Amino acid sequence: MIQLQDVDHLVLRVRDLEPMIDFYCRVIGCSVDWRRPDLGLVHLRAGNALIDLVTVDGPTGSRGGAGPGAEGHNMDHFCLRVKDFDLDAVSRHLEASGVPLGKIASRFGANGRGMSIYLSDPEGNGVELKGPDGVPDEKQQQQMKERNP
Repeated sequence: MIQLQDVDHLVLRVRDLEPMIDFYCRVIGCSVDWRRPDLGLVHLRAGNALIDLVTVDGPTGSRGGAGPGAEGHNMDHFCLRVKDFDLDAVSRHLEASGVPLGKIASRFGANGRGMSIYLSDPEGNGVELKGPDGVPDEKQQQQMKERNP
């Protein structure tokens, strides 16, 4: 039997590389780990995992067909756990970065239920930012009521 430990990496096919690098580094908190222009690939460090960005017109990404857009996406969403998750601080940071917030709720994930925020990256990929497991306290319940669109 195979026993999984955690997520190693995920790969997003992208049309416009630099705005995606900016979003994931400046807004989400990743860092560039390794640029591989020969493959049209950039590895972004996301905690102990990687988010790989491959250009749809590069050697690796072109094998996947049409790029992400209104008629099709490469995935529904992926979830990143946020260390020291503070709903107000995360929400303010996203808003200051010009990122529209999606629904804020307590959702189930790998470590149980916890507060999370949905948003989209510059190419429309769904991103969920999730805090630690636990039932929302009164403050978090109030924040959900105030911040949900």
